[in-house]
Order: sequence, then structure tokens, then C-alpha cells
Amino acid sequence: MVDLTDIRAVAADLPRSYEVLVRDRIKFRVGQIVYLAVAPDEQTIGIGFPREERAAALAAEPDKFLPPRPSDERFQWIEVRLAALEFDELRELILDAWAMCVPKKVRAEYFGKS
Repeated sequence: MVDLTDIRAVAADLPRSYEVLVRDRIKFRVGQIVYLAVAPDEQTIGIGFPREERAAALAAEPDKFLPPRPSDERFQWIEVRLAALEFDELRELILDAWAMCVPKKVRAEYFGKS
């Protein structure tokens, strides 16, 4: 199982990423775009996720993925249970969400070095 410490460890090295606290929720942003939000109880996260892949992920792994709140359905977003994740999968989800938010040049420079 992963936790907030693991999330911070992955997000800390991402260019242009920073952490904020908004209404008791820890969020990670690139500019003003939120790509990851931790639930107040730290049991789930909301994370940037391709909208066109959301239904397949929800159907394939309902124990891991939850649909976003109705107010977030229009966004590229999905909810994830932290207890269902291993560190490598968490890292992949965070990198994919972050990559959706940064300019192509920043993404290319980061993935070229990692």
C-alpha cells in the first residue's frame, strides 16, 4: 500500500509541480492545473486520467478505480484507492497525470533524462 509520503516522493522531482492545500485537500499542480488531489482521509486520490480510457479502467479494476464525483466527470479525472496500489503503479499514474499538464518540451526533457 502506498501513502502520502510516496506521492510526495514521486511529485517532488517533477518540473513545475508544486503542492498546495485547498479546503483540507492536498493537491499537486502544474501552474493552475490540478493533476492530483488527495482525499482528506488519505485513502483515495483523484488524478488526471484520459477520459476516453476511464470506462475501461473502471470496468477492468473496480476494486482500484472509482468514478469521479459528478462535478468532475467532465474533466480528465478518475479516483483511485491507495490501498490497491503498489509504488510502481502509483508512480506511473502520477507521471501520466503530470505529463498531461506540462508543455511538450518539459515532458520531453524530463522523460529524456529519466
